[in-house]
Amino acid sequence: MWSPKVRGCLRISAQHRHYPFLGYSPVRISRVAKESPCSRDHSIMTALIRKPHTPGGFREMFAIAVPMIVSSACETVMTFTDRLFLAHLGPAQMNAASAGGLTAFMFTTFVLGLTGYSTAIVAQYLGAGRKDRCGVAVFQALLLCICAYPFILACRPLGHALFDYAGIVPEQRVPQKQFFDILLFGTIIGLVRNCLSSYFSGIGRTRIVMLSALTAMVVNVVANYILVFGKFGVPALGIRGSAIGTIIGGSCGLLVVAAGYFGKRNRTEFHVLQTFRYDREVMRKLLRFGSPAGWEFFLNLLAFDILILMFHSRGLEAATAVTVVFNWDMVSFVPLMGVNIGVTSLVGRYMGAGDPATAHRAAISGLKLAWSYGLCTLITFSCFPEPLVNVFRPAGDDELFARAAPVAIFMLRLCSLYVLADATNLVFSGALRGAGDTLWAMTISVGLHWFLVAVLATMLRGFNVSVEMAWGALVAVIWVFTALFYMRYRGGKWRNIRLIAPEERAPILPTDGLHETADM
Repeated sequence: MWSPKVRGCLRISAQHRHYPFLGYSPVRISRVAKESPCSRDHSIMTALIRKPHTPGGFREMFAIAVPMIVSSACETVMTFTDRLFLAHLGPAQMNAASAGGLTAFMFTTFVLGLTGYSTAIVAQYLGAGRKDRCGVAVFQALLLCICAYPFILACRPLGHALFDYAGIVPEQRVPQKQFFDILLFGTIIGLVRNCLSSYFSGIGRTRIVMLSALTAMVVNVVANYILVFGKFGVPALGIRGSAIGTIIGGSCGLLVVAAGYFGKRNRTEFHVLQTFRYDREVMRKLLRFGSPAGWEFFLNLLAFDILILMFHSRGLEAATAVTVVFNWDMVSFVPLMGVNIGVTSLVGRYMGAGDPATAHRAAISGLKLAWSYGLCTLITFSCFPEPLVNVFRPAGDDELFARAAPVAIFMLRLCSLYVLADATNLVFSGALRGAGDTLWAMTISVGLHWFLVAVLATMLRGFNVSVEMAWGALVAVIWVFTALFYMRYRGGKWRNIRLIAPEERAPILPTDGLHETADM
């Protein structure tokens, strides 16, 4: 019934089920992969039905990605709750926090993308058996954050000018600037926290990242409730209280990952105290491979920010509908970033071990996980859009929200059509970045976002179509670019990229291995 090649695949899978958890080294995994008749390129479908307990399989991906999904979900809950609290003060306050917060975040994205690539570098050093280099990569990222912070603060006038140019109505623009200013001053906290979280993602110990996010979420929600509404004797600060509560929550999250990084176990195993030095070679790698990721993140968020502001420029009704939709879109998209990070980490680790076949399996395992989550989101958005929109309905009768709700319901239904496209994009882009193919991933991702800007500007400004019709055009474009990401990954050029040179790999004993995921 089975061909000799398939029987060989099944035989080797049965003989080597537990590589990463029972001490098989990257060298051993690579040798098995090369000897196997499965070592040639696999089709996507073949990889999708592979048993989940092989190296790079679903179980290993699940162990790394799920804590990251929970972490991303916590960030989503923080932002979602902030907008929900402010919605009770009026749609203008909610819209102001959405656009102002996004703009403040946008000015940090280049640094976040650049330093966040330390996840892939740390993972590749771990796969190469060089634990002493993992902390060095993180310290280079921290140096870049410190240097970048003054330049981020200098962007404050630019943010104000962007709000003025967008033509946002004054009742939204004034609180939007207040929210933006406070968050911008607190960006250093998020930058440092991102560096340490990237380190733990790279070594596969993602539970501490999850704990950090949970801590930040709980503190943020409680602090925002007190500061926004003025509880327990604290004066009601409204939107300013929301921004301050966000910074307080982020600070507590930073303390958690800092405690883990300087804890005895990590300090001893990864020689942390010997890593506080400038390293030219590691900095060169971070700048070379991380800069495309940084530019991609920045240019994408700049394009996304412009998209939001263009919708907001159509008036408070359109701004309210779009804010509600993007709050729910964030619920579908941000947790998938956890899968993206998990794919980057595992692909980077196996590429560092010189085993692209197992890296491919890790990517497909991530695709299965992302599609599972995306399918649940698709069903929810398509079947229950009205209750989801009404979550943000202000207390009492609000004429503005009543006019915006039908538009938001229509847009949310369309959101369900591109959820799986988002999931596919994030998985394949994460795999390409983990392997070091960052320039191409940047090119196609940035091209997508700025093409969306051009389409929206043409639809809204050129042809003056409705918000609903413009939204439909954006959804169609996203599916086109999904095909491009798949084609690049399927082409296989990423398999030949070597971020860690063979001479940099440490000799690996038969008892060594990629065991970090077992500790999670």
